[in-house]
Amino acid sequence: MIDKKLLIEKAFEAQKFCYTPYSNFNVGAALLGANGKIYQGCNIENAAYTPTNCAERTAFFKAISEGQKEFTAIAVVGNKEGVKQGEGDFCAPCAVCRQVMAEFCDLKTFKVIIDSLATVIYLFSVFSSFHIATHAQITAECTPWSCYSF
Repeated sequence: MIDKKLLIEKAFEAQKFCYTPYSNFNVGAALLGANGKIYQGCNIENAAYTPTNCAERTAFFKAISEGQKEFTAIAVVGNKEGVKQGEGDFCAPCAVCRQVMAEFCDLKTFKVIIDSLATVIYLFSVFSSFHIATHAQITAECTPWSCYSF
């Protein structure tokens, strides 16, 4: 059973550690491992933009670096710096984060929890409207020189 409220609380907690001097948009994530442990992440910006890391990927990379590679859910919250919690906290994962999720999550059961207005919890399939290349597709469809042609 997923404790959605606890994951949302942990995502808000992680949001406090963001480094966002360019966008001032703070995102927090709380990732639930199949082992029951919660891994937190925040977004970390860089002036060069591409080295910027989203909160979701920070949580995933933290968990993976600690040996966890199976996950059941993630809560994501985000808003401009200075906006009160509960005033438009909706924040969906970007396509790059969805791709990372596809690498490590069961596409049919993994849940993304969005906290909008702090009291309403939305669950959705993160993979419903985007083409996400799975590891099997990449292995079957790519040669070493064509892997980036998706």
